[in-house]
Amino acid sequence: MSRTLILSAGLFSGLCFALVIGFEVAIAADVPVSGLKSSQEWTQWRGADRSGKSPDTGLLKDWTAGSPKLLWTADGMGSGFASVSIAGGRIYTTGGQDDGQMTICINAADGKVVWKKKVADGNPRNGGYAGMRCTPSLDGDRLYVIASSGTIACLKMADGSQVWSKDFAKEWNGKMMSGWGYSESPLVDGDWVLCTPGASSAMIVALDKLTGKEIWRSSMPSTGDRGKDGAGYSSIVISNACGVKQYVQLVGRGVIGVRATDGKPLWGYNGVANGTANIPTPIVSGDYVFCSTGYRTGAALLQLVKSGSGIDCQEKYFLDGNRVQNHHGQMILKDGYVYFGNGHRNGLPICVEMESGKVIWGGSERGPGSNSAAITYADGNLIFRYESGEVALIEATPSAYRLKGHFKPDYLSRNPCWAHPVVIGGRMYLRDQDKLMCYDVRAQ
Repeated sequence: MSRTLILSAGLFSGLCFALVIGFEVAIAADVPVSGLKSSQEWTQWRGADRSGKSPDTGLLKDWTAGSPKLLWTADGMGSGFASVSIAGGRIYTTGGQDDGQMTICINAADGKVVWKKKVADGNPRNGGYAGMRCTPSLDGDRLYVIASSGTIACLKMADGSQVWSKDFAKEWNGKMMSGWGYSESPLVDGDWVLCTPGASSAMIVALDKLTGKEIWRSSMPSTGDRGKDGAGYSSIVISNACGVKQYVQLVGRGVIGVRATDGKPLWGYNGVANGTANIPTPIVSGDYVFCSTGYRTGAALLQLVKSGSGIDCQEKYFLDGNRVQNHHGQMILKDGYVYFGNGHRNGLPICVEMESGKVIWGGSERGPGSNSAAITYADGNLIFRYESGEVALIEATPSAYRLKGHFKPDYLSRNPCWAHPVVIGGRMYLRDQDKLMCYDVRAQ
């Protein structure tokens, strides 16, 4: 072979190598390709606005021809049902391990553990299930977590070093409505971090996010006799109904709203409370709140209205639990329709018109998996992750139930698959106890 041909072949090989390496780096850095439009951050429970909706577009629209490709599987997450938060090329989650309740940081490019830090002693088996349930809330260079035993902690994202922590029982005489451990993901709002200790005199508290100093505590308003005293298994969301900023939370005695400026109780609704576990995070939209719980309880739409200097909640409709209820797995509001897994310990796909409460489709038809379903919205579709492990793609449309493929993840533990799927940067993250799987869901 001539010197010219050898040089040409070498240049061609070098160019191919550079293209391959460039492509791999693009994937590792989540550089948008193939029409993908996305944020690279998922900073808290259910995303930036806690709606459960991914900003990604340019994703796979159908899985019937083949399941998404597994990119990597990470080990060392510990026990529990926490989901993940993502920022700066790192992934954060929580889990119970032999040496305590831990926060874990993972490299998003390859799933390697960067650091682990203990936030509370022990790994209690709450209601028979060990581990943590809290998804970390990321803010600037810090993150915030709540241990299942009731400790809120602030850590530095760089290395996990602790800035401050507060114990719910010692500080506020905190109380859970039942024995499955604290599951809340704290809310960072401006200069504050909000959490729900569950005490009658401190149901919700606001803390200075930098120091942990108490700003205010909100007492539990009178709602009714249904349910139990204490915190539920939900997380706080923000409403600006009637022009008043307020924090809305589902607790042991139902849904409540407190004024954001000072924690003054504004209203309470007892209709969806049950005495076992109140779990789904309410949906807030304008002056309305859609709420539901399982254990044969039901669902309701509340309208918040001005009443003198305060706010009242009015029940617009109530849907009996024999017909509509979300046990857990959460609900997605999209274009005026609410989608979720219907039924107690069931994930029967359902579409409900929020304004009227009319069931548009579903509610009794079994999907490809069994038991409850944790759901996320991404690029026109719903991702149902069933307790049994199956992951299904369902079109988010009121016109009809349309299943667009499903698959079983590469790893399945013997525990329920309750951790919520996260879709960001063209990737889908599925946590199953000690394992975290990362799938490529970009359109090819």
